[in-house]
Amino acid sequence: MPYSDSIDDVSPPSLGQRVNRFLGAAPRDPLARADRDMAEVIEELRRLAPEPVEDLTPAEARRQPTLADALRSLAARLGVPAVADGVAAHDVTYPAASGRRPARLYRPRDAGGALPVTLYFHGGGFVLSGLDDGDAGARAMAAKTGGLVVSVDYARAPARPFPAAHDDAAAAYRWLLDEADRLGGDPDRIAVMGEGAGANLALHVCVAARDLGLPPPLRQALVTPLAGADMETASYVINAEARPLDRAAMGWMLAHALPDDAARRDPRIDLIGAADLAGLPPATVVTAEIDPLRSEGLALAEKLRQSGVAVNAMDFEGVTHGFFGLGERVRNARIAEDAVARDLMCAFVPDEHFARIGHAL
Repeated sequence: MPYSDSIDDVSPPSLGQRVNRFLGAAPRDPLARADRDMAEVIEELRRLAPEPVEDLTPAEARRQPTLADALRSLAARLGVPAVADGVAAHDVTYPAASGRRPARLYRPRDAGGALPVTLYFHGGGFVLSGLDDGDAGARAMAAKTGGLVVSVDYARAPARPFPAAHDDAAAAYRWLLDEADRLGGDPDRIAVMGEGAGANLALHVCVAARDLGLPPPLRQALVTPLAGADMETASYVINAEARPLDRAAMGWMLAHALPDDAARRDPRIDLIGAADLAGLPPATVVTAEIDPLRSEGLALAEKLRQSGVAVNAMDFEGVTHGFFGLGERVRNARIAEDAVARDLMCAFVPDEHFARIGHAL
């Protein structure tokens, strides 16, 4: 599991390394490359028998079991007690562009004062998922950073296709700038974070803040980001039959969320080929080996770097899309969560104080 533990360590893998990773002597079954603990969760998901989403309607697909369900099922079957994380959560609403939408606040129970804030966007390809699906990752960040995490829901396709989710994401950031103090947060210490499609939204917030002259987030954490609609990349080929996310499922989601070529070429979607990423906050980019989105995540980290953005790129072997948040069972997920939390703490805490607390993770 190679990863960078320095915020400014941005050395990209060589072309030879990338070719070997993607097209070398890889097993035909992508999951044969999974670490044992990741494979255990995937096998439990198989036991729950999810149907291929491409055979379902969006409403049916949203009811299918997820990795979070598999983790709970595995713990119950093995008799593993739930771990207290010391985080309290309660639901609110916020004024999204599409109307009032749910949000969930996560706050360490023993925390006091105005806390640093992470605005968190769940994944789901702009079609699936919701606050419950992002719960584990959001909780982990609240517990590990000691800060307030605000996880927001947003418009989903096909009822509200592109750019509805992006409009909601920008509205959520403006709301948080105005209301952070009332929510128990510090409006001068806000970061953004997301998984998959949510990572795309987190980056969009940074671009919108730049273009609108708003106070920028202190950092952006982009976990297994969706950074385009090109389904012919190396990782789409080698992970075409991966689980829980495969090429067919991504094609189904993109068809619902991005109904025409204009949407797919829009700079809010095509982050690598069309977006202007100059002047954005420092970024943490997390990619996973067994993920169709891995190639675009690596390319996004490089595009950010070439645009003058400080990047900490972390590439995790042996894990799948959706691994973030599985830290109680999957070692590399726990390492990823700790590393992202450390980057956020670096952004939140002045340099002269970080040395005293930053290495506690």
